[in-house]
Amino acid sequence: MTSPDRPARPKIVVTRELTDGVMHRMEELFDAVLNREDRPLAVSELEAAVADTDVLVPTITDRIDAALLAKASPRLKLIANFGVGVDHIDLHACRERKIIVTNTPGVLTEDTADMTMALILSVPRRLGEGEKLMRAGQWDGWKPSGMLGHRVNGKILGIVGMGRIGRAVAKRAQGFGIKTIYHNRQRLPESVEAELGARYADLDTLFSQSDIISINCPHTPETHHLVNAQRLSHMRADSYFVNTSRGEVVDENALIEALEQGRIAGAGLDVYVNEPHVDPRLLQLANTVLLPHMGSATYEGRAAMGEKVIANIRAWVDGHRPPDQVLEGWN
Repeated sequence: MTSPDRPARPKIVVTRELTDGVMHRMEELFDAVLNREDRPLAVSELEAAVADTDVLVPTITDRIDAALLAKASPRLKLIANFGVGVDHIDLHACRERKIIVTNTPGVLTEDTADMTMALILSVPRRLGEGEKLMRAGQWDGWKPSGMLGHRVNGKILGIVGMGRIGRAVAKRAQGFGIKTIYHNRQRLPESVEAELGARYADLDTLFSQSDIISINCPHTPETHHLVNAQRLSHMRADSYFVNTSRGEVVDENALIEALEQGRIAGAGLDVYVNEPHVDPRLLQLANTVLLPHMGSATYEGRAAMGEKVIANIRAWVDGHRPPDQVLEGWN
């Protein structure tokens, strides 16, 4: 049943191109304005969108800040984010305007954990360097000293952020004989620690004891530059760093300096501070594997994200609390 103060067929503006099935379903259910060019919208275009819509469906490439929301029509009551992270949305400003924010949790866990594990394997084993060597036609045959890396079996993985993705990474690590220590805002129950073979540690201990560090916490004001020069100084010269979370969790300059100076052995990165721009110093480093923010990029994951967006909008239309409402900042 439709809520009397909410249109049965709301106008929604979708800021990026989604999968065909999701867009088709949105057109069936809503008055949908789609971005089939799949280019990031300019600020002026976002301002025009929020001034004439009931629902905005943004992605991580859209900055939804207080200045933008000041241009919004009173009819804008729902921001149904296509993605899990909401650090690009000013939640306080949304609360002040009584705009509900939703996201798409849970459906990207396995995909992001898979990509994290791929980097955990590829950086110590120098897969990126080996692939470049082959494509450059520079391989001169097998030799005992060729392309030596480090085995991961028996190593210690330090996971920063033991939410859904962090726990999924720990499960995968078990299959490779990797031991896990972790840091989280709240320690996990002993039964979960036992299931994952994981041991809790403070951050400094984790950085000093880990052979590989994986960042899997969200970006919040509290985690901004959580990984700074001081923390990186605890890492050993033969240890590796992996980030599939958000670039802003890391002081990128400090990380680059540690890599350039050989104070850590290498890094696997899927996220950066100024996406899509990547610091050119990273591009020059042989001891890095760099990916274009593709941790969740699977057909299955994108379809599931779209389904969650649609479910959140339909619940809102029916006058219910959307199942994936972001409650941070709300009383």
